[in-house]
Amino acid sequence: MSDSDNDSALFRAALGDVRRAAPAGHVSPLRRPPPPVARQAQADEVAVMAELLAAADPDDFECGDTLTYRSPGVQDSVIRRLRRGQYRVERALDLHGLNRHRARHEIVGFLSRCQQDDVRCVRIIHGKGNGSPNTGPVLKAHVDSWLRRRRDVLAFCSARPPDGGTGAIYVLLRNPG
Repeated sequence: MSDSDNDSALFRAALGDVRRAAPAGHVSPLRRPPPPVARQAQADEVAVMAELLAAADPDDFECGDTLTYRSPGVQDSVIRRLRRGQYRVERALDLHGLNRHRARHEIVGFLSRCQQDDVRCVRIIHGKGNGSPNTGPVLKAHVDSWLRRRRDVLAFCSARPPDGGTGAIYVLLRNPG
């Protein structure tokens, strides 16, 4: 008997009455690891929701049509800060009582002076149109149209209620340099 035969005989003697088990009808699959959790994405979503809820102050809402515009390239954060009134308004123009021709003349002169003086944020009060005919606020629609065509206007949006609400707008002006 060779050494390998001797080893096999010793191995069988050590196992004794052990028998090979019959194969089961099914094979249990290997457990897959759970999918990865994007913790930073979850934290970002929680932060955004907290910011939205914090911004949803009932005192800041007002009925009426709000105006919003931003030129290409203006970031969301800039328009968000403008909407919240977080830029310092350096000058204001009140258009109450003016017809549309006089109002346009006033806006052109006002914005020109602001550019010369390097003013970046202004408020234009156009009114809510309470004295306008049934068609709605006349000056508001014209101001919206006029400002959208100006190259020196980066963005504008309706003001917060303490600053005139839907009867006024904050305007961000392009740096003249």
